[in-house]
Amino acid sequence: MNIKTFGSVDERSLLQLERCMRAGDAEWGVLCADHHPGYSQPIGGAIAYEGYVSPSGVGYDIGCGNKAARTDLTRADLEALGGVERVMREITGRISFGMGVPAQERVDHPVLDRIRNAEFGPQRKLAQLAESQLGTVGSGNHYVNVLEDEDGRIWVGVHFGSRGFGHKTASGFLALAQGLPFDARAREGEMDSPPVLFEIDSELGQAYISAMQLAGDYAYAGRDLVVAKVLEILGAEAVHEVHNNHNFAWVEEHFGRRYWVVRKGCTPARPGQEGFVGGSMGDDSVILEGTDSKESEESLFSTVHGAGRIMSRSQAAGRVRRRKKWACGNRDCPRVFDKRVACPEHPGAGTMKIWVDEQVKPGVVDWPAVQARLRAQGIVLLGGGADEAPEVYKRLPDVLAAHSGSIRVEHRLRPLGVAMAGGDVYDPYKD
Repeated sequence: MNIKTFGSVDERSLLQLERCMRAGDAEWGVLCADHHPGYSQPIGGAIAYEGYVSPSGVGYDIGCGNKAARTDLTRADLEALGGVERVMREITGRISFGMGVPAQERVDHPVLDRIRNAEFGPQRKLAQLAESQLGTVGSGNHYVNVLEDEDGRIWVGVHFGSRGFGHKTASGFLALAQGLPFDARAREGEMDSPPVLFEIDSELGQAYISAMQLAGDYAYAGRDLVVAKVLEILGAEAVHEVHNNHNFAWVEEHFGRRYWVVRKGCTPARPGQEGFVGGSMGDDSVILEGTDSKESEESLFSTVHGAGRIMSRSQAAGRVRRRKKWACGNRDCPRVFDKRVACPEHPGAGTMKIWVDEQVKPGVVDWPAVQARLRAQGIVLLGGGADEAPEVYKRLPDVLAAHSGSIRVEHRLRPLGVAMAGGDVYDPYKD
């Protein structure tokens, strides 16, 4: 096995990569500098298979990726619109965040007709879900950002994937791999499970490729629509766009042979190919491009997709138990009750059931302090939570430095506004 690694190597991630490569007789693999353990295949890992495609390698968020658009606006233009906070509040008012959340403003797109008539029949039953979530953003580390480059130009940047449509497509194929119906609940393996592999020429392999490509197109369409909506809010036009998937499988030629390259959390970066890579909510993002070098070839023309997590969500935010309680029907009253009783202050307001998070174990991140620090940096943050604080990630400059022999940074983008799902948004899948 030939494995190219970047930066300090996490032993568990390396073992995951080696396990996946051995299962599919893969000769070439990569660990980018932002790598960390994932389900079966590590995040930040790429593998070149000759005869297989891997639904566990692509992962649940098929087609997750980034899009950035450079606008014709300057910072002065943004202030003339009422400032960053006004713009960000309109973004969160018009764009829905959260895994199960339907779009507030329904949109149409040709990809929906393709789903209604999907080549892989079971995907057709997901058409209503796809329609309801098109143009929405997930939770976890998914975002809509407004940024400023070194020339004072305003950019829009987004990160999310194929939403519930992609997740149900992925989980359906993992069920089929276990001999279950597509709509059955697959038995979940451990994080370090062997990969699920389909032979390329098999019926399942061909069905997965078709379904994966459709989910990837849906993810692209969603990012296009969200960026277009933000441009509409800004009254701006895009003068340059950069758009990539980083959870996907592609047919590519490497070292004179054809492979299916499965990238999980890796940005494709062939010589001259641009990519948008986001840092944490408090760090700069970058526009980069691949360079022509031996290191680029050894990396299967792959680079980082973000800064790379160094702390688990539960470590950062603590452990939370989610329970349903009864809340006073008066929207200005904070009272909640274990049983359905009349509020002593507003007995005529009635009650309603709500989800309440109860802290079972504290985390290490002081979230109010993080919010204050970001405000002091001049960053307008709407949503987010302790599990996405800057300290749970590596520094993006450090992981980019590890790839300096295979990429070139074209623009550094400073965050002005960051919109994410709030910690109170229920998301069974995260990112």
